[in-house]
Amino acid sequence: MAKKDVKEAGSKLIPLGDRVVLKREDAISTTAGGIVLPDSAKDKPQKGTVISVGEGSVSRDGKRHPLTVKPGDKVIFSSYAGDEIAVGDDEYLLLRENDILATY
Repeated sequence: MAKKDVKEAGSKLIPLGDRVVLKREDAISTTAGGIVLPDSAKDKPQKGTVISVGEGSVSRDGKRHPLTVKPGDKVIFSSYAGDEIAVGDDEYLLLRENDILATY
């Protein structure tokens, strides 16, 4: 399987192994009743879109197992998963595929 990558702000982001790069959805800024929330009260969403994926994990027998998610998939991930990284003005989340709970 060929490497999937993303080019943002002149940089190239290529996750290794079983890692995935996500773009987190924006936090909701108003409540259902119309109250505007300050940045400190906003919860970070646990949803995002897959931007790029690694080549997959390698088992003990040397076989590579490709990832089940692909760029463009919308996913739900665990709340404390991954590391936040910034590329230019954009922020991404780098996490392992097993931190992804579901696609939708």
